Amino acid sequence: MNDFASTIPAVIGWILAIAVFIFVLVVIFRSVRIIPQASAGVVERLGRYHKTLMPGLNLLVPFIDRLRPLIDMREQVVSFPPQPVITEDNLVVSIDTVVYFQVTDARAATYEIANYLGAVEQLTTTTLRNVVGGLNLEEALTSRDNINGQLRVVLDEATGKWGIRVSRVELKAIDPPHSIQDSMEKQMRAERERRATILTAEGSKQSQILEAEGRRQAEILKAEGDKQAAVLRAQGEAEAIQTVFDAIHSGNPDDKLLAYQYLQTLPKIADSASSKLWIIPSEFTEALKGLTGSFAGVMTDAAAKGRAQSTGAPSGGPALGGPPPAVTPPTP
Repeated sequence: MNDFASTIPAVIGWILAIAVFIFVLVVIFRSVRIIPQASAGVVERLGRYHKTLMPGLNLLVPFIDRLRPLIDMREQVVSFPPQPVITEDNLVVSIDTVVYFQVTDARAATYEIANYLGAVEQLTTTTLRNVVGGLNLEEALTSRDNINGQLRVVLDEATGKWGIRVSRVELKAIDPPHSIQDSMEKQMRAERERRATILTAEGSKQSQILEAEGRRQAEILKAEGDKQAAVLRAQGEAEAIQTVFDAIHSGNPDDKLLAYQYLQTLPKIADSASSKLWIIPSEFTEALKGLTGSFAGVMTDAAAKGRAQSTGAPSGGPALGGPPPAVTPPTP
């Protein structure tokens, strides 16, 4: 009994020591908080906001301070499910939205709004319906940048007091009804066919214009060539005539030579095989007379020389033994 009574205080001491050690560990664990980078923690002291813990090592008062769940301070991307929206022309379209936002104030995001993510989703849906409701289907499909800008402005103003900054809003997809999609496809197909027809007609038009322009240029060049050839040919003929004329004048020909050359030129007039009628010009008679007179003069001179040689009389005078020349008396 004495041994058992002596061991009781020792056991109690060990139990107390273990309890104190465990209590110290719990106090240390609750006092030290390590906040990761890009995160923030809101500390409440006795149920009221005390401070916001920044990334790193932080100390708290155990059993008095309470740390709320950490808040991610990085920019977040949230894709909301498709929302049915009625356009101005009473068509229901399904629109998917993507919102880029960032928590800038952990205290406001904790105490100013109960669920900021759900609030951003609902606010995006209502704002999208207000913006798209004032547009028709064609404007909604072609004015995405305008819709994105209006959504971002409205969301940024509304979420500013929640400690949230909306940096960007994107419309991921706008899906009209299937009947409208079929009509749009037919319209696009008809538009593409119209454009193809127009382009084909324009190509044919340009081709014909270019061909006509080419023919016109060819005719112009041909006419220019014919003109230059005719001019050069005329110049050559003129120079040839001038050269012959100069040669004839420098040679000082007599009428006999000209008449002979004229007679040699006449047969060339009838060289053509198509000549059926040959008209003798009047100059031919004059040339023939000149040529005949020349030959007659030559023959007369030759006969006179012959007679003179046979009779011994001088050429050109009367023969010896002949009658004297008659003398005509002067007229009173």
